[in-house]
Amino acid sequence: MIDRKKFKHTIQIRVRNYEVDWQGIVHNGNYLLYFEAARIEYLKHLGVKVDMKSIQGEGKVVLVRNEIDYESPAYFDELLEVSTRMSFIRDSSFAMEGIIEKNGGEILVARNVAYHVWLDPRTDRPKTIGDDFRKLVQAFESTDCEISWTSMNVW
Repeated sequence: MIDRKKFKHTIQIRVRNYEVDWQGIVHNGNYLLYFEAARIEYLKHLGVKVDMKSIQGEGKVVLVRNEIDYESPAYFDELLEVSTRMSFIRDSSFAMEGIIEKNGGEILVARNVAYHVWLDPRTDRPKTIGDDFRKLVQAFESTDCEISWTSMNVW
């Protein structure tokens, strides 16, 4: 059961003609693109700098696992609501959940969990996520995100 109240960030995406497959429904791979777009907008909303310079610098984050459940089809020109939340932050990893709905939230289209690892850009080895990132997430998610702190210096 999805607790819809935990999803505090939503974007809208209208299905474009080239995203529909020969069956007349959105091709399964496009849902991953919708979730990715929503995750980026979520991070920007929190104040995380997301651009090519930051991605290739100290903030190297990689997607290591992507789970998706398809619930019902979406069709050309439908307006989809893609909602995102951070579910946990651990030492060097975090997970973001997403749901896609249509008809004003009446129909669940798909759900997603994406697991990320923060890497040291020089070694490509996991690196501890800084408390600044944790604080941004906590300020937005409050108690809806399980956050493991790296230091005792918590607000």
